[in-house]
Amino acid sequence: MHIPDGYLSPQTYLPLMGVFVAVTAVAVKKVKLDVSARYIPYLGMAAAFSFIIMMFNLPIPGGTSGHAVGSAVIALLFGPWAAVVAVSVALIIQALVFGDGGITAIGANCFNMAIFMPFVAYYLFKLFSVNPMKKTRVFIAAFISGYFSLVLTAILTAVEFGIQPLIASDAEGKALYCPYDLSVAIPVMAIEHLVLFGIVEGLITALIVRYFLKSDPGLIFALRNKKGMHHD
Repeated sequence: MHIPDGYLSPQTYLPLMGVFVAVTAVAVKKVKLDVSARYIPYLGMAAAFSFIIMMFNLPIPGGTSGHAVGSAVIALLFGPWAAVVAVSVALIIQALVFGDGGITAIGANCFNMAIFMPFVAYYLFKLFSVNPMKKTRVFIAAFISGYFSLVLTAILTAVEFGIQPLIASDAEGKALYCPYDLSVAIPVMAIEHLVLFGIVEGLITALIVRYFLKSDPGLIFALRNKKGMHHD
């Protein structure tokens, strides 16, 4: 899912970089205010988890790759703002050190996987108004949260590079950046994530949430306002 260099025009990656910087600045302030000191080590582990899970890339026809991200489970455990910080750190290190994702596309990749995805996951989970006493329902809600947040993020990514032939072409109409238009990009990305990567993301999210629901339910940010949970 990481967008490489050369696939996005400046008209796309510069605004997304601006949005990423602005949202991350807010996220850092939110984390300082909202995340208890006892959870900071967990947040560091969450960033490492996201980094590792994203390194397992499988190539997808159309010029990109697919993988689980971990944004959904981080958003549910620590809140979407904390996920912005944790996943952004992982993505930036991947781009700068391992070449996984382009340097010019850092803002776009972080917007997609560290901003859009965790907020979608968090609010999908909240939409179910989950009762923490019903563990099966929590598991299902967490799976749906992870599954659909990844699929929707994949489609968003496809739209970003699929519009490039429309907004950046030479005088002869030849694409200057990504050569694949929306008719190719969206089906390829959507199908792969619907049938494979979304399921992986959903299972990872559900299993980890179920584990903490049993061992440390107070850690689950998305459930702290629910009956039976508590604030720090």
